[in-house]
Amino acid sequence: MARIMAVSKMRHFEVVFDVRTLDHIAAIDRKYHSLIRREIEDRLVFEPDAPTRNRKPLTRGTVMGDTWEVRCGPSNSFRIFYDVHRDQRQVVILAIARKVGNALFVGKERFEP
Repeated sequence: MARIMAVSKMRHFEVVFDVRTLDHIAAIDRKYHSLIRREIEDRLVFEPDAPTRNRKPLTRGTVMGDTWEVRCGPSNSFRIFYDVHRDQRQVVILAIARKVGNALFVGKERFEP
């Protein structure tokens, strides 16, 4: 029996969390923490700057300096905002938010579109 192994030549990206994200995740129900962690691992370790249906570049600059967004969770109610440093092969998570109606909550802070 012959075995075929497929090995990806893509190098992975290191994911680094800004210290403020600790407050952001604390404001989200614990039952969603593992889901958010899994989404970060699945979507941002390889090709974090390749647009998909739920991963897109932001068209407007933000206060945090993030340039990308991933939507995840039930009804895409969570947003992960991040920046990609390709030369360092690093993804920096700058904010983790939850969307409720038209409002976006980053930690306990509310933002309107």
